[in-house]
Amino acid sequence: MTPALKNPGPLSNLRIVELGGIGPGPFCGMLLGDLGADVIRIDRPDEAGKRSRHPVLHRNRRSIVLDLKDSDDLGKVLALVDSADALIEGFRPGVTERLGVGPDVCLESNPRLVYGRMTGWGQDGPLASEPGHDLNYIALSGVLGSMGPAADVPPVPLNLVGDMGGGGMLLALGITSALLAAKATGRGQVVDAAMIDGSAIQMALIHGLRARDRWVDERGVNVFDGGAPFYRNYSCADKRFVSVGCVEPQFYAVTLQVLGLDDDPLFAAQNDQSRWPEMTERLTQIFATRTRDEWDEAFDGRGACVAPVLSIAEAADHPHNATRGTFSTFEGDYVQPAPAPRFHGTPSAQPRPSPLIGAHTDEVLAELDQTASVLA
Repeated sequence: MTPALKNPGPLSNLRIVELGGIGPGPFCGMLLGDLGADVIRIDRPDEAGKRSRHPVLHRNRRSIVLDLKDSDDLGKVLALVDSADALIEGFRPGVTERLGVGPDVCLESNPRLVYGRMTGWGQDGPLASEPGHDLNYIALSGVLGSMGPAADVPPVPLNLVGDMGGGGMLLALGITSALLAAKATGRGQVVDAAMIDGSAIQMALIHGLRARDRWVDERGVNVFDGGAPFYRNYSCADKRFVSVGCVEPQFYAVTLQVLGLDDDPLFAAQNDQSRWPEMTERLTQIFATRTRDEWDEAFDGRGACVAPVLSIAEAADHPHNATRGTFSTFEGDYVQPAPAPRFHGTPSAQPRPSPLIGAHTDEVLAELDQTASVLA
């Protein structure tokens, strides 16, 4: 039975057990916790009392320490799973089975449980047991090979496409979808979220364009990969950058007006790919004549789909983000993103800071004892 929670939100009636892991699993837990779920993270006893190394990813949690290799602690974990709506685990295939908390054991004890599994390669396939990281998964899904200028090494796009978008966010969607099904049927299930699958599905638009012969399987020659002069980044006089995304004709026309090119015959045929290299070179020269902020001022309010490329610190201070509260310091002294998306009927609360590891062990175990006494 889930106790009354401090955090409102659309998932405030749910309890999620998170087996301590790194990267996409904790990101999934953060997303669910931001939306009000009671997320209980199980960490190793040797970490007890330490500060979290990931203070943003570990926000909106309760933290307990239990040893999965200890029989008594394993019993407590299983009792906690019995009280949960969903579980998150991010180990390699077969590890939780060996530890005694695999899906067969958990679902037999709690048939309505949603068992969320987060891996890079998936639960099966030739690479299932191999190690890997975000960069490897997006390399094999065709994402990485589609990024960057043709003559350069593919860029490292942080760990957003695999770990976060194709991993944690996909698992959060999978878990909430399975929870809806469990509510209707009373039966839980296993959710197999693999980053190679998640990064591949994010390429749906590109695959569709390729199917219609509107995308060439080469880097740096297509509309959305920097090949088009009207959809790319340009360096400015101060070595900072602006992003230009004037794909639609009306935005393209406004951009040309601001740049003084509306009567230039070179730019008359926007989609003439034979002229793209020459157009790109001309725009490169023009944008290099002013600073980023000067261009920002020139395009301000013009509706041209041109925006400055900001640093992390600058993004938090931008007037639009400040007005919306996209970032905040909350209770800490560091900037972090606010919960998203936004719910008008069941809004999320201000995030609670990440706790010391194991801070809620006694509290959670006492709740289990109380629940057991009520059921006895």
